Amino acid sequence: QVRVTESGGGLVQAGGSLRLSCAASGRTLAPYALGWFRQAPGKDRDLVAAINWTGGATYYADSVKGRFTISIQNAQNTVWLQMNSLKPEDTAVYYCARGLWPITIATINTWGQGTQVTVSS
Repeated sequence: QVRVTESGGGLVQAGGSLRLSCAASGRTLAPYALGWFRQAPGKDRDLVAAINWTGGATYYADSVKGRFTISIQNAQNTVWLQMNSLKPEDTAVYYCARGLWPITIATINTWGQGTQVTVSS
């Protein structure tokens, strides 16, 4: 059974940085893709960034382009989300998810439990 586990959330001031990591266990990543979603209270769960198995294709939501970077280490079955220039509106629970490329809510087959990111103004 495949599992994905997030880590790295926390509290940071606006303008600061955080790095989230997601470790997949149980099976190798190929040929799946990994993505990061986030959900703020009272809002939908939205895709923030995604990357395919080879790392050759990525996706970023417009709201995070130029600030967030997703990367993958296949040998370690790990994906990272480097978040820079954080804003209060980035505050949410961030979920790692595994699915088929291109990742959408509909193509996800495995969800992590989520990690809280809070950005203070």
